[in-house]
Amino acid sequence: MEEVPHDCPGVDSAQAGRGASCQGCPNQRLCASGAGATPDPAIEEIKEKMKTVKHKILVLSGKGGVGKSTFSAHLAHGLAEDENTQVALLDIDICGPSIPKIMGLEGEQVHQSGSGWSPVYVDENLGVMSVGFLLSSPDDAVIWRGPKKNGMIKQFLRDVDWGEVDYLIVDTPPGTSDEHLSVVQYLTAARIDGAVLITTPQEVSLQDVRKEINFCRKVKLPIIGVVENMSGFICPNCKKESQIFPPTTGGAAAMCQDLKLPLLGRVPLDPHIGIQEFCNLHQSKEENLINS
Repeated sequence: MEEVPHDCPGVDSAQAGRGASCQGCPNQRLCASGAGATPDPAIEEIKEKMKTVKHKILVLSGKGGVGKSTFSAHLAHGLAEDENTQVALLDIDICGPSIPKIMGLEGEQVHQSGSGWSPVYVDENLGVMSVGFLLSSPDDAVIWRGPKKNGMIKQFLRDVDWGEVDYLIVDTPPGTSDEHLSVVQYLTAARIDGAVLITTPQEVSLQDVRKEINFCRKVKLPIIGVVENMSGFICPNCKKESQIFPPTTGGAAAMCQDLKLPLLGRVPLDPHIGIQEFCNLHQSKEENLINS
């Protein structure tokens, strides 16, 4: 897995991309190019655009498959329960955009107006944007190098007409690579509230989440806290709890205690979540058939 070196000098350092610790880092070329130190004009443009967005929260994890997108969708829906709260959900997982499917929006397309791209709305107060809306088929592979991913994220932040928004939730891919550097670079000037880190209880997940924590600290991204997902399973018949992913090293609680981070909560494995996503998918297909 790609990761930031333990002794990374940081993207704003004069040694960025040039130090001995940068050798072999997947982001070396980007840092050495000066992209991390030379201001991109888009940073100020995005800062101006984000003035209408009160809170910006990134959902991160060093590990794939821990439920970042599902958590992001639930967080967005939960915040939007208050009809007076405007919520935006941005999917920057360029190569594996799953938010359209989870939100029941597969087949929807992005429309452009004089004020920019219009988000796809689940409800009047919940808008969504994803590269998945730009693909001709959900099975299409996005085979892009870093600069093109960077350009797409820039366009999402600068050119989407989000309007007045209370919360912008950004769902990210796993790792600590191009997409993460880009979104932090572009949003830092606009003040990110922080990141929520998602993990599962087992050590193989925690190991990669520690790398993500290290990344956040290197780029000075505040960490709101950690959520332990898939934390136990309660049988709907016998009501007995089982640990599908045993926390052999103490789980997220022990990690948070060691690293002095808040544990925001534990989310159990729940079959109702999968059922709901299945229902969203079929509702989306039915609506597309009706509209075609």
